[in-house]
Parts: sequence; structure tokens; C-alpha cells
Amino acid sequence: MEAEITVISCEGLRMNSRKPVKKNAYVVVRTDSKNSEMTRVDTEGGSFSTWNQKLVMNLPAQARFVTVEVHCKGSSGDRIIGTARVPVSDFSGGLTPESYLHFLSYRLRDEKGERNGIVNLSVRMKVSVMAAPQQRMWPETVVGGGWDCSGVVVGVPVHSSYRTVQV
Repeated sequence: MEAEITVISCEGLRMNSRKPVKKNAYVVVRTDSKNSEMTRVDTEGGSFSTWNQKLVMNLPAQARFVTVEVHCKGSSGDRIIGTARVPVSDFSGGLTPESYLHFLSYRLRDEKGERNGIVNLSVRMKVSVMAAPQQRMWPETVVGGGWDCSGVVVGVPVHSSYRTVQV
């Protein structure tokens, strides 16, 4: 299965839960330990970074969560600002159509478990191209503007106990 995950933006990002992020934020999305994608670095947005970047990712059938990590590049290296675990059940399965576009927002938590901003995403499950169109068991044919009724007909006899009463 593939998922189109669009990382839209973040709000209220802070370093050390006090100081606002000034620049160089980016997002890493992980579907499992082997599948991850990264957005470009937002050099201008700071605490309210914007990417609006689509990531097409393989989503393993056994996946229960997608992990979203917001990072910041600094002079002392990269640092994780906050993490959110997105349940796959929030955008897959249920009563919504398979290609439905879900808009989702999640609270980010820092390494201490404290609130540290919000991440805004959209997710759409990609419909398999290999899915065969449904076919009828017997094709219908139209001849000369009307239905061709020269085919084989199968009938099932029905017995009735209905009696005619004469008056």
C-alpha cells in the first residue's frame, strides 16, 4: 500500500520548551524502521514553518502508526523538536473511500513528553492501479436500438396454491 502524506505546516515550535524556533526546521516521516522520507528545510518560517510538500511512501500492511518528527538544524547539529505518532486507522479503513483526502493535525511532544507545537498533514491512500475493473458475467448487447433477446433463458418453476374462485 502507498500513502501520499503532505506535510503542510507546523505551529508553535519551540526549542527547550521556551525559545521559539527561528529557522531551519524540517520534518521526517517514518512508516517503519526501513521507510522514511524528509521534507526540505524551511529557512524562513521559524516557529510557524510551512512546507506543503507531498511525500509518497510505502505503508506496510502491519503498520499501526506513522511517526512524524520535526527537526531543527542548528550550529550544534540536528535536534528533534517534537514527535507525533499518527494512528494508521485515522486515515485508512473504516467507512471512507480508499482515495479520500484526510486533513489531520497532531500535537507534537518533545523528548520529555511535554507539548511542543502542532503539525498539520493531509493523507490520501493511493488506489492500486492493478485493480481490475468489475466485469459482468454476461455482457449485454444492443441490436438495432433494442435489446437482443435471442440468448438462453433459464427459468425456475414456481408452484402456487392460489385457487380461482368463481362468483
